[in-house]
Amino acid sequence: MISEPFPLRCLTLVVSLLASLTMLESPVLAKESSKADAGVLRLHVEKLVNDLSPRDAFAESLDPVAEYIYEEFARYGDPVYQNVPLGIDEVRNVELTIAGQSDEAIVIGAHYDAFDGLPGADDNASGVAGVLELARLLAGAELPVTVILVAYALEEPPNFGTPSMGSVHHARRSRQRSPSPFLMMSLEMIGYFCDKPKCQRHPLPLMGTVYPSTGNFIAAIGRRREKAVLRTVKRAFLEATEMPIETLALGLPGASLSDHRNYWYEDIKAIMITDTAYQRNPNYHTADDTPDTLDYERMALVVDGVVASIAALGRERLERIAR
Repeated sequence: MISEPFPLRCLTLVVSLLASLTMLESPVLAKESSKADAGVLRLHVEKLVNDLSPRDAFAESLDPVAEYIYEEFARYGDPVYQNVPLGIDEVRNVELTIAGQSDEAIVIGAHYDAFDGLPGADDNASGVAGVLELARLLAGAELPVTVILVAYALEEPPNFGTPSMGSVHHARRSRQRSPSPFLMMSLEMIGYFCDKPKCQRHPLPLMGTVYPSTGNFIAAIGRRREKAVLRTVKRAFLEATEMPIETLALGLPGASLSDHRNYWYEDIKAIMITDTAYQRNPNYHTADDTPDTLDYERMALVVDGVVASIAALGRERLERIAR
């Protein structure tokens, strides 16, 4: 073997050390070249709206949707159904577990039903598309913690706030896991953005003095208990994407209007990732909530931010346990 000159050996050592530090500190997972695909997100939304509507509160409507999600999940692992009682019938949650380096787990979910048989592109085909794209991005990645992806039935009225919600059943089962998940993230409407002044509303007037009046950002919402989680999510988004993000750790009107609420009742920390729904999107719960109204490029940035958040939150969790 021919030895390298001493200065060259030193330079090689420094480069190797810096590379190792970068790998340890980066919030990006092993498949760092993978980014969310706006075209794939659009295809999922169009499939859910154009081919699988109505996604209303009836088993005969929801079964084909669950089967589509199951088939997409099956590309990346071994999905399972979870039966959810609905009167004399049953509907189904669909779950895919992607194993990480630890059994510590994060649940990331979105409801696949739509209010009153409406198109529901933003609410909530966008969230389901995000979950399906996460399956593609995370499969085969070196995850610090396990990720449980789930699509829920029966989030919308008349089932919202009742024991019939699909997320009620999933949250109860999650609590029985050992260890139970340390966090749940609900993707609730992630596709509508607006850039006109004052197109963004807020639940309280004074919030307009703190938060933007244009709806070009994504919001991460939780309680004061999730304040540290929200801080990590915001940092991960800003480091990994160009998507502006605002966080709120306070119980305000609308802050509990999604599936994350049911994990709170099981003493599992949970947050909502959202475009703020009716505070921004004029098509909310109308026939105009169609695929052509969504911004798929910005949706892709949201999914990339969630991937970065998984890495950052998982690393923090494992460091905390190791102390």
